[in-house]
Amino acid sequence: MASTIESVLHENRRFAPSAQMVKQANISGMPAYEALCAEAERDFEGFWARLAREHLLWKKPFTQTLDESNAPFFKWFHDGELNASYNCLDRHLKTQPNKTAIIFEADDGKVTTITYQALYHAVCQFANALKSRGIKMGDRVIVYMPMSIQAVVAMQALARIGATHSVVFGGFSAKSLQERIVDAGAVAVICADGQYRGGKEIPLKPVVDEGIALGGCESIANVIVYKRTGSTIAMQSGRDHWWDALTKDQPDTCEPTWVNAEHPLFILYTSGSTGKPKGVQHSTAGYLLWTMLTMQWTFDHKPNDVFWCTADVGWVTGHSYVCYGPLAMGSTEIIFEGVPTYPDAGRFWKMIQDHKVTVFYTAPTAIRSLIKAGADLPKQYDLTTLRILGTVGEPINPEAWMWYHRTVGAERCPIVDTWWQTETGGHMITPLPGVTSTKPGSCTLPLPGIMAAIVDETGHDVEKGKGGILVIKRPWPSMIRTIWGDPERFKKSYYPEDFQGKYYLAGDGANRDQDGYFWIMGRIDDVLNVSGHRLGTMEIESALVANTSLVAEAAVVGRPDDLTGEAVCAFVVLKGARPTGDAAKKIAAELRDWVAKEIGPIAKPKDIRFGDNLPKTRSGKIMRRLLRSLAKGEEITQDISTLENPGILEQFKHPI
Repeated sequence: MASTIESVLHENRRFAPSAQMVKQANISGMPAYEALCAEAERDFEGFWARLAREHLLWKKPFTQTLDESNAPFFKWFHDGELNASYNCLDRHLKTQPNKTAIIFEADDGKVTTITYQALYHAVCQFANALKSRGIKMGDRVIVYMPMSIQAVVAMQALARIGATHSVVFGGFSAKSLQERIVDAGAVAVICADGQYRGGKEIPLKPVVDEGIALGGCESIANVIVYKRTGSTIAMQSGRDHWWDALTKDQPDTCEPTWVNAEHPLFILYTSGSTGKPKGVQHSTAGYLLWTMLTMQWTFDHKPNDVFWCTADVGWVTGHSYVCYGPLAMGSTEIIFEGVPTYPDAGRFWKMIQDHKVTVFYTAPTAIRSLIKAGADLPKQYDLTTLRILGTVGEPINPEAWMWYHRTVGAERCPIVDTWWQTETGGHMITPLPGVTSTKPGSCTLPLPGIMAAIVDETGHDVEKGKGGILVIKRPWPSMIRTIWGDPERFKKSYYPEDFQGKYYLAGDGANRDQDGYFWIMGRIDDVLNVSGHRLGTMEIESALVANTSLVAEAAVVGRPDDLTGEAVCAFVVLKGARPTGDAAKKIAAELRDWVAKEIGPIAKPKDIRFGDNLPKTRSGKIMRRLLRSLAKGEEITQDISTLENPGILEQFKHPI
């Protein structure tokens, strides 16, 4: 790629933390943040060793902090031993056994709570049930569950016995499931009969049966089924077991299996630039340490917090900030089965009111869809318990940021716009509530110990104000260890020879402004080269959505163009009904002029297409690969079974 990416987004608004927020924060004020960063610069290994000793409970203490002898296959604390489940549950039994660990709200609104003591016993019983089926340390087990207390119990129980879990999102297809079973060499699947989302029952066990029937899954000896919906399902004798029957006579204590710090806690599959998913492998100690530190630093965790991360456990956000981080910190957290717009678009706000949520963490996609569904709805609910808001998954456009700040946070809650990836295990660049003056759309500054930089394609730092490639210059404890079964792909993907194999390549383009703040400009492969100008897709999307009277949501991709090299293609969801004919042409012309005014004529979309919604997975992720195919006029041949509404693709077929 060219050495720099042009940044065309200009954002001058700043929001400083209140004096009260600074005073009470776990990292209090810029000098405290700078002192931690200086400690990491001065004594990198000593910094991480201190934090690992202070936060983790070790069965066998480590003596070596970082082993770089086989870079980039770094090892952290690797002669130490511990157990992740012990660190999440047992540590609280003496101090707060009766504290609520999880408040579960079902799709139909029914609420169930579980204390740390009860959660510990449930995890131990299920761990014993797993052992009774011959599942042991080092085995890989697929978890294919709805959002539920049981999903967390399954993950924690597997960690307790030293088995490696691989959670597959409950909206993925039979083929996706089969691919992951085969790649991981899994010995068991833990699933439910079905799940409820938005008032609809969605089957899960039949998908498991279909996936296994596709072949190559001979390693699966057990399928354990939690009864959620009670619908009739096929059960294969000898292989399939009901969760309740398997656990009911098991003891409710289970000695943890102590594992090496580098033992694979989980494999989580993420899409690659090729079609084959990558099995991102995470360690036990380094990963758990970073989930705890980021709970403390980014979310400013307090003992009386009610923490709600809306992510599904099928994604890394649900691993770090539902299953592990909050429980290791002894937090009370919300788990929600349903969708934000059912039974109406006030669901999130009602839940925040009812459960007195203090820290709320969700995706920009959810925020934008809630603006579209009812921008004034939050004002009908009591959201005064909120103290911190967060966003995750993609850069948030400034206009959505401002709505979140004003309407949800009442201009008093700091917004932590967190940049990180499946591969990083936890937040990397983010505002801190008691430290950072925020700018809408910027993830601001790296966390202490994270050596982030922006470089050109030769690996040299670019000056402030110029864009380039985001890299991390030093390893960190929660980083990806390898791609499961494919170490060469790991090296090629994340430590390419272009950078002498030294720097972790995030795959994102970024810009750093004069204050040193980072602005993520989208994937490197989402950078458009229009007439020699390199433009980040996120910036054009932000410009479109800034037209608040017309646009609810937008996604931008490139397509080859004979004249300009690449053309800008915009997929737009309007606030009103989807226009056709002359009305569509008129609005498209208006939006082109708008982008020209906001960014410059070079960024004007050549194609504009209107639809009722963007093509998203059931978790709300925009399927950009499908948009690229549509932009090029290609037939859609990819698996679209995870799409929430496949009919949307037809609406976007013809440009205006």
